[in-house]
Amino acid sequence: MAVLDSFYFFKADTANFSGASHLDLIPGTNIDDNLLKTGLQDVADNMKLKDFYTVALWNYCSGTKDNETHDLTFDYCGKPQASYWFNPLQVWGLNETGGAGLAGEFPKQVKAAMKTYQTVARWMFVAYVAAFVTTVVEFIVGIFAVLSRWGSFVTTIISCASSILILLASITSTALYAALAGSFNSALKSFGIHGSLGRPMLSATWLAVAFSWGAGLFWLFSTCCCSGKSNTKRVKVEKAPYTYERVASPYLGQSGNHEGVKLQDMGQHREGKKGGEAYEPFRHASA
Repeated sequence: MAVLDSFYFFKADTANFSGASHLDLIPGTNIDDNLLKTGLQDVADNMKLKDFYTVALWNYCSGTKDNETHDLTFDYCGKPQASYWFNPLQVWGLNETGGAGLAGEFPKQVKAAMKTYQTVARWMFVAYVAAFVTTVVEFIVGIFAVLSRWGSFVTTIISCASSILILLASITSTALYAALAGSFNSALKSFGIHGSLGRPMLSATWLAVAFSWGAGLFWLFSTCCCSGKSNTKRVKVEKAPYTYERVASPYLGQSGNHEGVKLQDMGQHREGKKGGEAYEPFRHASA
């Protein structure tokens, strides 16, 4: 079985299906016996009942099961549908059993329960799609908001919406299919039909919740503490240019604006210098 085949919310195992003598799921009527015992038996006899059925977000798949290795082999998957809900009466062909179908004989409370299940499944689908869309928008906006405090603020709002949606969708899917698995196990146990939850799918959706809320906290932190700009002031130090200015010759007296050094003072200038130093005819002057 491929890895992706294990990602489903609910699985109905019908490999060990067998008829039952009597059911009392709906007190005071024989609709449970007629519909479930007779109907399912007819479906099984006509080889329409598969060994298992898995329910995902937008379709269901069915196939055969190896009784020794318990490996599942998928041989059919329905077309993806928006707001999909698993209708066992339609999937198992019970609407066609008994002429006009036995589904019309259901009491009002049973029909109301199936209608509620359909409504909740539709809301769950919308929540998952909306969470996926907002997550993609969050990723795109976040790329351009790394160095901007206002960009981080906008991304935080989108991330919060995405986190709330994925949380609500995960709560709904877990509660919905846990209730469906419990109903299958209580109502169809005598037929050898067993319902179970898809742990890999539920683990993935709750892991998505954790990552989504983690991303929201990251963007909130970046909004409060990271502006994207450095507050350190840069001090620009300019080096003062220096030029060499020619010193007037002491032998030529005054030249231009420079005052020359008299010959009689040359000895005093030389005595102030250390021995062995040559006379420097240039001096530094700031431009």
